[in-house]
Amino acid sequence: MSLFLDTYDVIVVGGGHAGSEAAAAAANMGSRTLLVTMNLQNIAQMSCNPAMGGIAKGQIVREIDALGGYSGIVSDTSAIQFKMLNKSKGPAMWSPRVQSDRMRFAEDWRNLLEQTPNLDFYQEMVNGILIEGERVVGVTTSLGLQIKGKSVVLTNGTFLNGLIHIGEKNFGGGRAGERAATGITEQLVELGFDYGRMKTGTPPRVDGRSLDYSKMIEQPGDTKPEKFSYSNITKPLTNQRSCHMTYTSPEVHDLLREGFDRSPMFNGRIKSIGPRYCPSIEDKIHRFSEKERHQIFVEPEGWNTVEVYVNGFSTSLPEDVQFKALRSVPGFEKVKFFRAGYAIEYDYFPPTQLKHTLETKLIKGLYFAGQINGTTGYEEAASQGLMAGINASLETQDKEPFFLKRNEAYIGVLIDDLITKGTEEPYRMFTSRAEYRTLLRQDNADIRLTPKGHKICLAKDERMWRMEEKNKKTEEFIDFFKKTSIKPENINPILERHGSSPMKQSDKMFKVFSRPRVSMDDMRDLDTVKEFINKHELDEEIIEQTEIQVKYSGYIQKEKNNADRLNRLEGLKIPSNFDFTKIKSMSFEAREKLAEIQPTTVSQASRISGVSPNDISVLLVYMGR
Repeated sequence: MSLFLDTYDVIVVGGGHAGSEAAAAAANMGSRTLLVTMNLQNIAQMSCNPAMGGIAKGQIVREIDALGGYSGIVSDTSAIQFKMLNKSKGPAMWSPRVQSDRMRFAEDWRNLLEQTPNLDFYQEMVNGILIEGERVVGVTTSLGLQIKGKSVVLTNGTFLNGLIHIGEKNFGGGRAGERAATGITEQLVELGFDYGRMKTGTPPRVDGRSLDYSKMIEQPGDTKPEKFSYSNITKPLTNQRSCHMTYTSPEVHDLLREGFDRSPMFNGRIKSIGPRYCPSIEDKIHRFSEKERHQIFVEPEGWNTVEVYVNGFSTSLPEDVQFKALRSVPGFEKVKFFRAGYAIEYDYFPPTQLKHTLETKLIKGLYFAGQINGTTGYEEAASQGLMAGINASLETQDKEPFFLKRNEAYIGVLIDDLITKGTEEPYRMFTSRAEYRTLLRQDNADIRLTPKGHKICLAKDERMWRMEEKNKKTEEFIDFFKKTSIKPENINPILERHGSSPMKQSDKMFKVFSRPRVSMDDMRDLDTVKEFINKHELDEEIIEQTEIQVKYSGYIQKEKNNADRLNRLEGLKIPSNFDFTKIKSMSFEAREKLAEIQPTTVSQASRISGVSPNDISVLLVYMGR
């Protein structure tokens, strides 16, 4: 008798951020789903820093939540601090971030998954996939079990042939204290997949009781904290824990340099590429030798633990060098280590081998999500897991695939970048990667994506109702400003206070509100606006949404027009199995890249590195356009 159902709809391999979102999405869409992971105690483990969100990453978490994923909810329930970053800039740059309780984060994820219908769990290492023809039909485990599945989502994180480095020492492992996963890479290479190696690292964890916070700069949370999830399940924080900041010094740098000859980064033991935008402390000192100091962020790991994460001190140097140098950082003079920092190398598969759905081009029903695709970061992984889980579920139900365009979501930008351009270093999302970031704000993710999540039966009815209510009230408030006039004597004191030209005759509020220095706080001082807010019971979310749409209406409309022009190219489909090699008037590089990546639209083809506008013109002519 088999331990399992005859056949699962979706098998998810790996229980990290990508795997957790993939399993939840597939199960919530009605697919019989199995989550297989090496250790059920480590589901959704925060392997690196105890935080969610940040620049562009916060937008991704909001998008996951808007579609019906769980990352936003868990980020709220396990938060110990909330900050809206970049608030001094325009709203396209505002990015929510929470400091998380590491243990509660994993516990809340586990509880949510266990309460999800259609979802089963199994603890063991998957060492291969089952193939029939060109289709995946299940997985094999290290104990020799075969588990049948109509689709498989691989979310192996840093575990594929993972190798941990601390100074001269190295040993197999996917994370400190956990073994590496073997077998999958070798099989995929035999099947024709290309693969590579990447590196990431993590700092030491220390005992907070041994630190002197009086020598550091306190970093409190927002005075009016918000939350990630658009649902009413979670509430904003009423109590927060502070982080702290300190700095390295020339003395610290000299102590670290003493160990460079023993560093696997500099002696050739590590050959793979690490994340450009999150370098190790030794890499920062080497690359930016002119800098006399670097920031160190001291981040508590939870409400009820003394463990502290030393953000900015990621390293693979020997333990004694780490310890000696860190003791020279202000506030760390008597530091006690919980564990040393380390670097880890692992296998990844260049994502140009995937479709927009994250299904592999070589094997039908096989999906990749997370660090296996060359990305770095919990949020990037979770969003890929969500999309892979959605599409694995839809595929087994014979429904149309689901993907997001670049003008619809940061998730769309992320996946399009990966499958179109590929990556040779760990990919991290930034606001600068998105052409339409004024459209892709964190505040409107629900308006953009909840209807899409609801249509595929992932976002629930209650979420859809809340979004529609928010949208309706926002539009009514904007309409109020457009239709209501204001007299000079009522608005001129406000305009003069801001050094703005006074009005000489009555005009519509919308026009006055659109002036650069006039804010919603100014408008709320007016009796007519106060009355409207009270009468319609408008909450702060709707008030903020209204202000953004009024003040940035010109920019928003301009980006919408640009996006519409892009989508006309997006609508030009390239036939499947199109033979690009026959277009002799196109450059050789373009033919080679197009044949390798096999773009599905002319717009996607235009974004491939090495494909020029002239090549696209030739392609359009060849297609009869």
